[in-house]
Amino acid sequence: MKKFIFCLLFLIIASLSFAQNAYMLDGIIAVVGKEVILRSDLEKLYAEYSSQFTLDEDDNETRCQLLKQLVYQKLLIHQADLDSIVITNDELDNTINYRMSMMIQQVGGNEKIIEDYYNKTIAEIKKDIREDIYNQLLVDQVQQSITANVIITPSEVKDFHKRIPGDSLPEIETTYEFGHIVKIPPVSEDEISAIKERLESYRERVLRGERFAMLARLYSDDPGSASKGGDLGFADRGTFYPEFEAAAFALHTGEISSVIKTQAGYHIIQMIERRGESIHVAHILIQPKPSAEEQVKAIESLDSVRNVILTQKMDFSAAAEAFSDAPDKLAGGWVVNPYSGSYKFERESIDPSTLLTLEKLIPGEYSSPVPYVNEDGIMTYRLLYLKSKVAAHQPNMFDDYDFIKNAALEEKKYNTLQKWVVNKVKVTSIKLNEEYKNCPFVEEWQIP
Repeated sequence: MKKFIFCLLFLIIASLSFAQNAYMLDGIIAVVGKEVILRSDLEKLYAEYSSQFTLDEDDNETRCQLLKQLVYQKLLIHQADLDSIVITNDELDNTINYRMSMMIQQVGGNEKIIEDYYNKTIAEIKKDIREDIYNQLLVDQVQQSITANVIITPSEVKDFHKRIPGDSLPEIETTYEFGHIVKIPPVSEDEISAIKERLESYRERVLRGERFAMLARLYSDDPGSASKGGDLGFADRGTFYPEFEAAAFALHTGEISSVIKTQAGYHIIQMIERRGESIHVAHILIQPKPSAEEQVKAIESLDSVRNVILTQKMDFSAAAEAFSDAPDKLAGGWVVNPYSGSYKFERESIDPSTLLTLEKLIPGEYSSPVPYVNEDGIMTYRLLYLKSKVAAHQPNMFDDYDFIKNAALEEKKYNTLQKWVVNKVKVTSIKLNEEYKNCPFVEEWQIP
């Protein structure tokens, strides 16, 4: 949304990257209410921005844009103080854990890549970004309160579309909507007993002197940690499954848990180190595997379900509720995009094996049974049903009303925030260093 609103995660990453640079020439360059902006705040943001985009050696226009963002942020934080907004520790910890998990996912789940890049442990990185995340949560709450009552009418959507034609909006990529009917092959009690015995034997071997990390590399079913000796790094409360977390926090340094069951399978946990409410643990995971016979039965069962649906012309959602083993059957079997919360997926957000199956279908068709490893790492089988496939295209009012409506709403929220800033500047003490008083935003916001 123009350069006015930068993603605040950019500020967080900048605060980490800047620690590796030598631009710490400090001094106050702006004061917004009781909030101070240091030269180092601007320079660390500029350093990160210049690492991603080609800039002149001294790009004052960019510095002005970045300072504008910092002043805007401080205005919102100042307002949060006036409104007595409080961010709880739980809310802060949960947000930090989520942001870190997203960063780790973006590098293939390998924490060490991030630790090596910043030359810090995950726990140290979390500590470094804590203040920035806290400020971001304050900013988010104030922005939401300012725009809470902003609504968009159909006539405003039409006016927006006339004023900004579809070919001026970003192209909508190919999207898919699909559902699934899942069968989870049962695991025998003999298999579960054997898994527990194996884990107990590994525990005994460690107690007799063998290295936990070596056994994890050899036997753990967790692809993300096995190569690292089962090491899960430092994590705060709320990161792991509740059963796993309860067992882990009960351990002392060097201790190994008994066998723990979670949605992902069965584990033993070794406590490496604890720092307050953060723990550094390793684990060995073994996931129950159904027998070949049970897998064949699951496939045959889905074949029968597919035949019933096609011969009886059964509605997909009714079939999912009747036959699926997945929790989402109560929501009609539709697969939800975890990134957007909608039922629409762009190609890049669909795992390759699922996409390969969907590409062979036309809307309204069912796949044959296909193997599927669910979010807990459990082997299942499923029928895929393709509800819709919309090819990439420029937005239009007939097919993409919601997309255009959201774009119009975002513009209206942006304009509301702009008006709020101009009014807020009138009643807030703002002092800028002389060298920045010629920045365009000073006149735009009518800063005295």
